[in-house]
Amino acid sequence: MKKTLLLFFIFLTIDISSQECSEFFLIRHAEKDRTDLKNKNPHLNDLGKLRALKWVEVFKNIEFDKIYSTNYYRTIETVTPVSKKLDLEISIYSPSKFNYKNFLSENYTNKVLVVGHSNTIPNFVNRLINDDFYDQINDLNNSNLYIVTICNGVAKHNLLYIE
Repeated sequence: MKKTLLLFFIFLTIDISSQECSEFFLIRHAEKDRTDLKNKNPHLNDLGKLRALKWVEVFKNIEFDKIYSTNYYRTIETVTPVSKKLDLEISIYSPSKFNYKNFLSENYTNKVLVVGHSNTIPNFVNRLINDDFYDQINDLNNSNLYIVTICNGVAKHNLLYIE
């Protein structure tokens, strides 16, 4: 019995290690300052600054290879604490000019954090999983964490709500 169990674990280990996986963690920016509704590029409010620090705690055991953010104060401020903790540069991307095929190719076997907006992150996830699965995020929801794992061309995804 012990030999059978040992062989099973060896087989399981070989099977897992032979998979080449990419992992993507996607979040919307933290809470923004809504005092000036005409401001198209607001900073984070106090609650958003606390959430940005919370993301550091959420991601504390993940060694990201790359971090991507749109070029807005609120997205950059959301990811800066994680970037500083890991000493990783933030790569700026534009959702309207983004090439998902190149992104997947460039991040093959990487762990990547992507920060965007309520109207861009669900579409980003949908493009990664090649399915129109997720709807736009409610404008007051800054808590979603989408996790996409692609192993040997097969995508799996989850949505977590981090309060």
